[in-house]
Amino acid sequence: MGSMESVAVCETCPRHCRLAEGALGYCHARRNVNGRVVAANYGKITSLALDPIEKKPIAFFHPGANVLSVGSFGCNLRCPFCQNDSISQVGEGEVSFQKATPSELASLALRLKDERGNIGLAYTYNEPLVGWEFVRDCAKEVHDRGMLNILVSNGCVESDVVKELAPLLDAANIDLKGPSQKYYDWVGGDFDAVCSTITTLNQAGCHVEVTVLIVPGRNDEEGDVDAIAAFVASVSPDIPLHVTRFFPRFRMTDASPTPVSTVRRLAEVARRRLVHVLTGNC
Repeated sequence: MGSMESVAVCETCPRHCRLAEGALGYCHARRNVNGRVVAANYGKITSLALDPIEKKPIAFFHPGANVLSVGSFGCNLRCPFCQNDSISQVGEGEVSFQKATPSELASLALRLKDERGNIGLAYTYNEPLVGWEFVRDCAKEVHDRGMLNILVSNGCVESDVVKELAPLLDAANIDLKGPSQKYYDWVGGDFDAVCSTITTLNQAGCHVEVTVLIVPGRNDEEGDVDAIAAFVASVSPDIPLHVTRFFPRFRMTDASPTPVSTVRRLAEVARRRLVHVLTGNC
């Protein structure tokens, strides 16, 4: 029997996993090591690609630029429609990875600046903030080299994490997956935490864009998108909103794609409140 003293509580996201010594959190990426919860995916890279910034999607921050995009493994949500489940819904033993230090990644980003028009490093593909310490350390190295940091996240983290990272982030796209906690109960997250992340990043001067994936039968009513647009407008009506089309993936392979007409109609709903509304995957 281990002593109670070996149990550690993870403070990264609202889930607050209680972890016995050596145990992994719900996200598959954080572990109790000697009574401290650390990022088990630190420096373990599953995905690395030079992408157009528009693919993040970010539309109004250095358009036309490329950004070196890096991902690891793990996520603290369980969206049934996950597009990257092969890396986000698995742990270390279920995926291949290469190791890289923050300095190595930042130096690679700099090398690609002149060669390929790279503007910095994007933290994306899985959920970057389950390994936020690696994001922080990379972001410092990237800024030291005069380049930019871009976060693509579900935003479902505690405010202390966001406040520590905000000064290091130049742009972010945050998924606001649905209009209420009821929706977030379905995907396993915390609605208020995501709203807080969007607000904090915007107030810190980070360029923020927001994405909502329209899932048929879940958040495809006009009232759903109006509520999302109303929240975003309350932070700033200038925040771009990407209204994107669902395709069958992960645990929803038997579902139908969102009709393009639905996405376009809901984008018009959002335009009543927001200056910049874009459609995606159409």
